[in-house]
Amino acid sequence: MTQTITVEGMTCEHCEQTVEEALEEVEGVTSATADRNSESATVEGSAERDELVTVVEDAGYDASA
Repeated sequence: MTQTITVEGMTCEHCEQTVEEALEEVEGVTSATADRNSESATVEGSAERDELVTVVEDAGYDASA
């Protein structure tokens, strides 16, 4: 399943990488791609949306489902 969440606060490639790595640590996530220009992250897998938002916020960014 593909899910997209809103991620605010990414300003560079390193920010995108940080968000992607945080999301990929979540059980059930098979891949994650963050895009600072669209302020979003696209996640493949079976993880719960709320958990994805929490992980991104814990990484220091504002997120919403």
